[in-house]
Amino acid sequence: MSLTLTEARARAAMISEVSYDLDLDVTSTEGFRSRVTVRFRTTGGDTFLELHRAVSLDVTLDGAPITTYDGRRIALDGLAPGAHEVVVDARLAYVTDGEGLHTFVDPVDEERYVGGYLGLDITQRLFACFDQLDLKAPITLAVTADPTWTVLSNGLPIYGADGRFEFATTPPIPCDLFVVAAGPFHSVAWAHRGVPMGWHARRSLTAELERDAAELKRVTEVCFDHYAEIFTEPFPFDSYDQVFVPELNWGAMENPGCVTVNEFMLPRGRVTDDDRRRRAMVIAHEMSHMWFADLVSPVWWEDAWLNESFADFMGFDVAESVAGYAGTRVSFEAAFKPGAYRADRRRSTHPVAPATDDVPDAATGATIFDDISYAKGNAVLRQLVTWLGRDDFLAGVNAHLTRHRFGNATLEDLLSALHAASPRDVRGWAELWLRRSGHDTIRVTRDDRDVPVVTRDGVRPHRFTVSAYTPDLKPVGDRLIDLAGDPVPFPEWAGLIVVPNAYGETFARIELDPASAAAVANGLATLPDPLVRAVLWATVLDRAPAAAHLNLLTRQLPHEPSPTLVSAALDRTLDDLVRRRLTPAEVPAALEAIAAACLPEAAGLSPAPDPSRGPGPSQVSDPSGVPDPSRAPDPSRSPAPDDQRAIALARGLARTTTDADRLRRWLDADSTDHGLRLDPDLRWLTIRRLAELGALDAAGIEAERRRDGTNIGELGAAAALAARPDPEAKAAAWAEMTSDPTVSVRRFRALATGFWSVSQRDLVAPYLPAYLEIAPTLAARGSAFAAAAGRAFPALPLTADELAQVRASLTADLPPVLRRLWEDELDDRT
Repeated sequence: MSLTLTEARARAAMISEVSYDLDLDVTSTEGFRSRVTVRFRTTGGDTFLELHRAVSLDVTLDGAPITTYDGRRIALDGLAPGAHEVVVDARLAYVTDGEGLHTFVDPVDEERYVGGYLGLDITQRLFACFDQLDLKAPITLAVTADPTWTVLSNGLPIYGADGRFEFATTPPIPCDLFVVAAGPFHSVAWAHRGVPMGWHARRSLTAELERDAAELKRVTEVCFDHYAEIFTEPFPFDSYDQVFVPELNWGAMENPGCVTVNEFMLPRGRVTDDDRRRRAMVIAHEMSHMWFADLVSPVWWEDAWLNESFADFMGFDVAESVAGYAGTRVSFEAAFKPGAYRADRRRSTHPVAPATDDVPDAATGATIFDDISYAKGNAVLRQLVTWLGRDDFLAGVNAHLTRHRFGNATLEDLLSALHAASPRDVRGWAELWLRRSGHDTIRVTRDDRDVPVVTRDGVRPHRFTVSAYTPDLKPVGDRLIDLAGDPVPFPEWAGLIVVPNAYGETFARIELDPASAAAVANGLATLPDPLVRAVLWATVLDRAPAAAHLNLLTRQLPHEPSPTLVSAALDRTLDDLVRRRLTPAEVPAALEAIAAACLPEAAGLSPAPDPSRGPGPSQVSDPSGVPDPSRAPDPSRSPAPDDQRAIALARGLARTTTDADRLRRWLDADSTDHGLRLDPDLRWLTIRRLAELGALDAAGIEAERRRDGTNIGELGAAAALAARPDPEAKAAAWAEMTSDPTVSVRRFRALATGFWSVSQRDLVAPYLPAYLEIAPTLAARGSAFAAAAGRAFPALPLTADELAQVRASLTADLPPVLRRLWEDELDDRT
């Protein structure tokens, strides 16, 4: 059972001064030992510790054995007021779904890694604890492991010899942010401002870590220095490690002093500017959590947005303005913010700051780590900073952090601090922006003199930039305005094209007037500012009829110079329009049109050079014509901008084309038509599409798996095998997805990606009833599998009868995460 709000409040009222002394033994591959001494004080009465599915268990309370354990909770009944000590000695099973002590064997070198990557309602799968946010506690850790391993955790290592690894006691932290990562990691370590720091990755990723080490170190230090400048509270922990871990279920996790990062941020092969921006954003995001989440934590999960909205805002802002990654805000407007608008229109929408009683248990809490808490919250905080002013905003934040350091706080606590720091009505602002769901619409109309007029449909105050352009979209000027109930006319821009919220300062749907909409549709890709283009791509594709959406994409995408915007437009078209809004009969023509827009000749890209005619773009020669290695491109640097555009278009083509001969040439030459070498991601996209078209058999896929030899190759091969247009291939993939209790979350996702091919509707649609029947069973494994099962919803257009089957399934008792995702799918298809 999931911890309820009522239980958490009652336990917090009677328990205090909690501490954990934890000893883990991970030397066995069959399971691990978890021995924890829990010390606490109580006012007296009955309570419990959580411990999930112990294989064996010994518990003593103040030296006396207790045996009441139901597989999830250890009852502590009849406690006398005062101090108590519980010792829980358990054996637990490793997991492969990332929720507990995760085990992974690297296929490259067969080295073993284990990691406790925790989070909401998961710590109890690693050790017995009071698994709630507002019972923060110091944790002292010791680990017995292979003596050749590196072991990382929240505290500073203080001893490591003969397979025994001990760590300094942490300050009080939420137990869901405890972490341990162990294995033969390759490390890059240093100290900055007196704080020991490190980046770590699996041994088989040594080359990739060394390739990017200087950049990772620079970004870490720049972000650290910035936060040291803007926050009055010093960095609150005694060390700062960042570790790329295998099979993490999310992008990264803000564990105090030891951040875990998904390995996809350390790519093999080329590293594009988008890769670098995203990684810098994540570094800045997770580091800001050291203050907002770790130093000061929420009381209950309704305030999880306080962590995530703040960190998401800081991540994009700091990566762009401090770490020097121009275009990071472009990626937010193009790839993240549109999802927040879509989420805000679903039945599952909720205020950025929901009421406490709207999150009655931890299972419900798991559903609000969504586009509202992240992307909308990010956008709303950006509007707050624009409206309030950065100085007053930071003054309030700093007062909040100091007042509640190493404790827990609520939204009202933050509002009190902001109110004291600013003359503005912060509480009134919060009531409109944070306590209400939905968003306003900003409209452009014209009066009888062709004067643009900006109005608001809604209730929120807005501050944003309006930009003006000539009819052929040459910039004229900008104006920062405050918009509330009164219209704002622009007589100086009569007859011109106007774009409200041109730089994305606020969160509102935009409706252009007909003249502006027509000009944008005809020349979007020619606008000089990529941030304005990002806002407009999102605007013109928002709820556009299918025909208009495809028409805009096919005309503008080949001319869009930004790889970021190319990728975002393609993802939005394939994942939203093609998958959810077209009829089955419309899909083939749509894919053909998208593929045509991605062709290098349509985009004006030069064809690959003829090797017989001299060096190509990746070969630099001296005047004699002999390649000069000293002048060859640095593999650690991003490809040239036009090459990155070619990469983005090639990925779109690999997802949509029916030209199997072209894709075979890519594999045979290991490069695209543009002459770019296939990185692992693009190569596996190509392989999967060939398999999907029936142009690559199991033997060919197996050869590619062996050629790759990494876990990325294992997942790519799983997706490709599942994508084959063959009933037996589909049956085999389905059996592994649904019947193998050891299948990892990442492998399950890969199988589902290949299985639900939008081009194979007739073959896979009959599996819909089976999916609806088995998904609740899969979701019962835990929150990660619940999310994976929900996101494995058939990725293809559904008929009215099929949608009715989904609606009927929602009448059953479903896990909250699964129900939420199914309802979202239905809402996105209307």
